[in-house]
Amino acid sequence: MMSAGAVGAGMPTQVTLDDLAMMAATDENHRYELSSEGVLSVGPSADPEHALLVSCMFAWFLTNGYGPEQVVTDCGIDVGGGRVPDLTVWADGMPPRPARSSYAGVAGLLLAVEVVSRGSEIVDRVIKKVEYAKAGIPRYWIIERDTVVTVHRHVLNIDTGEYESDENGPQPITWLLTTVPELS
Repeated sequence: MMSAGAVGAGMPTQVTLDDLAMMAATDENHRYELSSEGVLSVGPSADPEHALLVSCMFAWFLTNGYGPEQVVTDCGIDVGGGRVPDLTVWADGMPPRPARSSYAGVAGLLLAVEVVSRGSEIVDRVIKKVEYAKAGIPRYWIIERDTVVTVHRHVLNIDTGEYESDENGPQPITWLLTTVPELS
């Protein structure tokens, strides 16, 4: 077992996306992300409920005609920092490709989905929403783990560079999974 002091002493002064990828590759018990300002976040791996929600969304997209090269879980993306959305959906023929590191650029990225977990609330609801909009990702969905599991869908307003709530408002995931996904 390594002490917290040993981990901190071994940290680089400034963490790059390559450093981040190396940390993530060597530690299956934590998720590592880096804000565009260089703030390192370390969180626990997904719990079973979180993983099940991502799996349901993944299956929903596949069942509705999206290919496995389009629907990707836990794919690191370069948004000026390194983020790892729970699920990403890519344009047909434009799967994730490395950008300035092993993290994928956002070319072809249609949708980023985050499942909110305890400890990630502010990051998922506020910080990532701003970062993803700034990176030009057309859609951002936030799945709240409330009593009905609510999906908040946001669409990027090109003029303002900010996300606006979907005109139909938040919906329970049970409703969403009975519809056909429309990302165009």
